[in-house]
Amino acid sequence: MSARDIYADLGVRPVLNAATTLTALGGTVLPEEVVEAMMSASRSCVSMDELHLAASGRLAQLTRNDDAYVTSGCAAAIALSVLAAITKGRPELIARLPYDETLARNVVIHRAHRIPYDRAIELGGGHLVEVGNVIQTFAWELEAAIDANTAAVFWMAGSHLPQTTLSLQETVAIAHARGVPVIVDAAAQLPPLENLWNFTVECGADVALFSGGKALRGPQVSGLMVGSPELLAAARANAAPLQRLARAMKVGKEEIAGLVAAVERYVALDHVAVAAEWDATVAMWVEGLDGIEGVQARRVDVNEAGQPVPRLEITLDARVTAADVVERLWDDNPRVAVLAGLENRVYVTPDTLVRDEAVLVLERLHAVLLGSRDGRKDR
Repeated sequence: MSARDIYADLGVRPVLNAATTLTALGGTVLPEEVVEAMMSASRSCVSMDELHLAASGRLAQLTRNDDAYVTSGCAAAIALSVLAAITKGRPELIARLPYDETLARNVVIHRAHRIPYDRAIELGGGHLVEVGNVIQTFAWELEAAIDANTAAVFWMAGSHLPQTTLSLQETVAIAHARGVPVIVDAAAQLPPLENLWNFTVECGADVALFSGGKALRGPQVSGLMVGSPELLAAARANAAPLQRLARAMKVGKEEIAGLVAAVERYVALDHVAVAAEWDATVAMWVEGLDGIEGVQARRVDVNEAGQPVPRLEITLDARVTAADVVERLWDDNPRVAVLAGLENRVYVTPDTLVRDEAVLVLERLHAVLLGSRDGRKDR
């Protein structure tokens, strides 16, 4: 039974996702090679220890890192990284969590890097310590914040965040001089491809964390850790199949196989050609919406996560609100998801769409922006 048949059977409507790789929308559509790898893995049982280690070796090779590890999403990767930094993978320290406050449990973070997802640091037993502010951060502030109670420094990647923090290289230099590891949250920071090794190999961070269900187009319930073999070994010591704190974050054999296939596919992609396809799609949307009264359509070069992914920006006059456009597209058939922005703007992305969905999205946008619900009104 196909996914759409399953949705119909459950009475759930599928979505043309032109918003972004949101967890709330199921991430992205899995490529065939990923689905095939997951189906293949589902047909037999396997030693999960052996599978994890074999997958780690393959993923490390693909991403040009010393080690890698598959997790059940990037939030789980954050929690495991913090558990690894606190416990060093030592069973006697692991056994003292979550109650022992004598362990070094502080995780230092730039205030300008605070986002809702950093609660996963606390899930991993960390206590957040902020440095700097959203306007500026000084090296001495990070230096003063690192003490005997510090387990790690957490650094958020993304050009969409305030660029008022210390650079990753400076952060790494300060932290490493004090014997403290640096964890990089790069959940949505693909493309570019080079980020798979840039944060660790080039900039020196101990571990970088990626979502498996975003640009990689792997299983949504997958995350990728790359970097230091010591820190990743400590993460494994806290995770399933062991009966440890992160047992609840277990990743299945199907997700491991799917993520390996997804990374293999992503590394082998012609990223120049992919970018050209995105450019052509956005250009088609801009041209298709040209001339609609009260609507300005243009291309912008980055998406909501600061990635170099072009998208359509629609600016509306006061006669219709962005929220109304989003709602009408969502209530329409086919159901289309887009993002509402500030100043009465709507954003539409090409990278989450497959097959002929971009044309369908344009048709629905055109119909809604003209005030037609059936899409047959002429321009």
